[in-house]
Amino acid sequence: MDFALSEQQDAIRAAILGLCAGFDDTYWTERDRQGGFPTEFHAALARDGWLGICIPEAYGGSGLGITEAAIMMGAIAESGAGMSGASAVHMNIFGLNPVVVFGTEEQKRRMLPPLIAGDDKACFAVTEPDTGLDTTRLKTRAERRGDRYVVNGQKVWISTAQVADRMLLLARTTPIEQTRRPADGLSLFYCRIDRDRVEAREIEKMGRKCVDTNQVFFDDFEIPVEDRIGEEGKGFAYILHGMNAERILIAAEAVGLGRAALARAAAYARERIVFGRPIGQNQAIQHPLADSWMKLEAAQLMTLSAAWQFDAGKPAGASANAAKYLAAEAGFEACERAVMSHGGFGYAREYQVERYLREIMIPRIAPVSPQLILCFIAEKVLGLPKSY
Repeated sequence: MDFALSEQQDAIRAAILGLCAGFDDTYWTERDRQGGFPTEFHAALARDGWLGICIPEAYGGSGLGITEAAIMMGAIAESGAGMSGASAVHMNIFGLNPVVVFGTEEQKRRMLPPLIAGDDKACFAVTEPDTGLDTTRLKTRAERRGDRYVVNGQKVWISTAQVADRMLLLARTTPIEQTRRPADGLSLFYCRIDRDRVEAREIEKMGRKCVDTNQVFFDDFEIPVEDRIGEEGKGFAYILHGMNAERILIAAEAVGLGRAALARAAAYARERIVFGRPIGQNQAIQHPLADSWMKLEAAQLMTLSAAWQFDAGKPAGASANAAKYLAAEAGFEACERAVMSHGGFGYAREYQVERYLREIMIPRIAPVSPQLILCFIAEKVLGLPKSY
């Protein structure tokens, strides 16, 4: 059993941290204040080929695994870019997994290279206002008419819909009352966004201002049949295939952001002199930060274990959910403690940690709540009765 990163994995982490060094606190503070997609950051990652890290080499990607992607996304967050940087590319890293696994050869060659090159940006449209995490109850309809599907309905919490060219969309093609089970009758599409038929209304939120989040409305939006991924009615199963990957990446990002906050707190505690001594000499400062370091390291090990299981083709549901839960909780605690370690200055934007605290709420809430993860582990691992 070897817990060390490989030489290649170490090189990935070093390269990403080096690239991110070109986007300093000033850059991310400005994005946080003014908004506006971090186009330069996205372009830099595309230029160096990072957006295709998980996509097979045959289509222009690197052909690496979720483990390497997790190392990459953790390094982005840890650099100080936080969730603002990670979320700018998050969907592009894992989101097209259903195309890679279930798409036709023609679809892969048409859809994947533009994403890798950064020519296309994608958004992920699943969640709806009235269904939340009850994905099988989606109401957005895609009705087939000849060689096209016509979509009507709405989605919510759709990131990057303001800037995306394409959308991975899950919609109901067969009314739920006509299906054998609720998970049937949902179909998956990867399609170009027609702004005349798709309206994205940005949601004002507490953090990550530069990566937009939206309500999305479809009004007779037409999708060619050739943009449907896999069989009609099987989309829910295709989406499930990518959910564990997303949880692993979110976990890595939460650990990275927690590490960024912890590094800031430790540096400040070494330098801040009160009553003639650095505050880092006081155990009331030392102990919480040391505790957070241990929790972040434990969460990182869980994340890498989940990534290894996923890449090895082993069942990874429990480990991916556990990694997301542990990393989000450890990251949140580290960010909160970083603010408190700074005292009043922790509330000032200049020191960055208040931004980290706002952004760490994202992995705590999304893509699945901590409470539902606990329910999942209780049922699937411990064999307890389903509670919802």
